Amino acid sequence: MLLTRFIIISLLFFNTLNDNPKDKSIFISPVKIPLLLSSNFGELRIDHFHSGLDIKTQGVTGKEVVAAATGYIYRISVSPGGFGKALYVRHPSGYLTVYGHLDKFTPEIEDYVKDQQYNKKSYLITLFPAKEKFPVKQGELIAYSGTSGSSAGPHLHYEIRKSDSEIPVNPLLFEFRTEDNIEPIIEKLVIYPVNHLTLINNHHNIKKINVTGGHGNYYIPADTEINISGLAGFGIKSFDLMNDSYNKFAIYSIELVIDSLRIFKYVMDGFSFNESRFVNSHIDYETYLRENIYIERTFVLPNDKLSIYKDVVNRGIFNFSDDKTHHAEITVTDVHNNKSSLSFKVMAQSVKSEDVAESIDKNLKLMPFNRSNKFVSEDVSVSIPEGALYDTLYFSYKKSTGTKEMLSDLHYVHNKFTPVHKAYTLTIKPGIIPAGKESKMLIVQLGDDQKKSAINSIWYEGYLTAEVLSFGNFYVGIDTVAPVISANGLVSGAILTGKSEIKIMITDDFSGIKSYEPSIDGKWALFEYDQNNNFLIYRFDEQRIIRGTKHSLSLKVTDNSDNISFYNCDFTW
Repeated sequence: MLLTRFIIISLLFFNTLNDNPKDKSIFISPVKIPLLLSSNFGELRIDHFHSGLDIKTQGVTGKEVVAAATGYIYRISVSPGGFGKALYVRHPSGYLTVYGHLDKFTPEIEDYVKDQQYNKKSYLITLFPAKEKFPVKQGELIAYSGTSGSSAGPHLHYEIRKSDSEIPVNPLLFEFRTEDNIEPIIEKLVIYPVNHLTLINNHHNIKKINVTGGHGNYYIPADTEINISGLAGFGIKSFDLMNDSYNKFAIYSIELVIDSLRIFKYVMDGFSFNESRFVNSHIDYETYLRENIYIERTFVLPNDKLSIYKDVVNRGIFNFSDDKTHHAEITVTDVHNNKSSLSFKVMAQSVKSEDVAESIDKNLKLMPFNRSNKFVSEDVSVSIPEGALYDTLYFSYKKSTGTKEMLSDLHYVHNKFTPVHKAYTLTIKPGIIPAGKESKMLIVQLGDDQKKSAINSIWYEGYLTAEVLSFGNFYVGIDTVAPVISANGLVSGAILTGKSEIKIMITDDFSGIKSYEPSIDGKWALFEYDQNNNFLIYRFDEQRIIRGTKHSLSLKVTDNSDNISFYNCDFTW
């Protein structure tokens, strides 16, 4: 009974992710300008796949954004990060659409949101208006494009999701005004030894080969031979191009065939948000950090649970040990069915025990991927939960004496080139504890460029503990410096008649801004937080303050170590 139920649930989940739309014409473009993309669905990024399309807005904000289909606005969110100002529209077709990084909504929606922000005394807000509150028709103006939230520049982030599950699907599966007759580009083949017994051209190391060819047909250089002994997997560096765009886009599908047998396929139709972080196992994470390029594996790590893999045989790994020549082909396809293939031969060689040297450092701690693991040393412990590792790990640790600004030794917890899927617990005992400042101490991650990243930490019985999402170098630091409030020329007694807004910069160079509390004339005032540029922006509102009179401004800013700064001034507007 339980097995039957599991199979039914699995089939439903699989179908939810992979059913292509039956009616591909139900949506129109969400912009009135020519539809040009800067990023496509499934674009590779550290920690996540891109869940929609980034639509160019001609380098400016304020372009009209329209409803892609008839429906109603069921969610409105405003946040300093993420999608910034965003609208969510539910449609009778069983899909919903998302419009992110907006500059502003239409006036009716703007007024509704502002009233709710004042009621809740919060700029950050998520609202779920009643179904009948904001009905929209296809093509109706709903907002204006911007650069709010975690946006590097003006554009519209647009998504299509399934309403019942909120699973994002590839918008280019629908009919939009995008033209593409260009084959994807293949640049590099990578060969991976699966274990220490594997030899690639008589070496244990990863082999990277720049490929030749074009117009859909690619090959390895004529003078390059591939000899493999044992289990191996492949990876590929490729990208897609579209008409009328210089941007490079993510590949839609990848297929590996060896000796006419397909052993791996990847199709980017859709994915659930709770699996998006598996991108770190799909890509060669170390190569990205070292070389800033994305290599996509055509084999699956043991704990990679992405649902976008199809027809995978033996995790896409092949055993080259029969002394035969094998024919391999990797085909990459874009969503418009333009294809490119890389063909190559592999000479398999049987593994001889005398050719294989033991290469595992005995000082490393074996951590199987399919269970929880713990490492404990003097003044430090690392607890890794089950499911955090993508593959079995030979864990390394060392420490060195900290510098004068550090309150502990510097701990080297494995290395940053190995990704983790979920947070592990790191506990460090400080060597120095400033009296009365325990609450200001925190664990700090130190980058290769000496960049310091503060991690929210808990002080308990002489130790600091934090939940950490990457390996690297850590120490105990302290933050006793309050945030900086820069009034941007605003001084007490200022005459602001004729001005439309007040801008105040707030910054914190260590633990980061936790909260800000603004008021005008003793009442909470709506200051938008432009997190990209560190500005608080108040737009004068005649409905809430009286023009031509004197007013008092008060601002309290708190960082994540509870250091506080205040700013007060009077002004006339």
